[in-house]
Amino acid sequence: MLTDTLDTFFEHYAKSRESLVTSHDPDWPSPCELGEPWRDESGGQIVLWHPVRRHATADDFSGLETALEMPIHPDIKTHYGRYWSANLEAKAPDGHVSLIFLWNQEDSNRLVENLISHAVACRHNRLPFSVFFACTEADSDLFLTINNESGAVQLEAPGKRPLRIVSENLADFLELLVPAAATDR
Repeated sequence: MLTDTLDTFFEHYAKSRESLVTSHDPDWPSPCELGEPWRDESGGQIVLWHPVRRHATADDFSGLETALEMPIHPDIKTHYGRYWSANLEAKAPDGHVSLIFLWNQEDSNRLVENLISHAVACRHNRLPFSVFFACTEADSDLFLTINNESGAVQLEAPGKRPLRIVSENLADFLELLVPAAATDR
């Protein structure tokens, strides 16, 4: 079950690091932030953080489903609705991935707005609707998506048909991942 797989990955991720630190933006607060921010060696503000399990898998997509007049795959809803979190770095069999999560409610609202635009572009270009959930290597334009119809994890390039199916579903894909060391990026 995807919820169990996500919970396990988050648990392993947190255990793989002494602490989780991210840049702090006072205009972009998150329930993930712990304590007060401080300045790092370069003068930027950073803060400790930890993923926060949402009370129930949030339904951030009901408005999107209404706007698009189609259901959103349950794996997409679970991936984005189970935790508030910064992005998580991991190693996959094919290379590095940066899993995208939602930092706060405003982030959720922006995701939905972006997905409406993405869906319009997909319809215009006669491409199947999919939802991105991870970036690949930093120097690559490729990203990972969840096919909205089948739930398959796909490798895609912007504006193109999916290049290939990476995994039959998100839970199976997440089970292949290993949290990346903090220095692996």
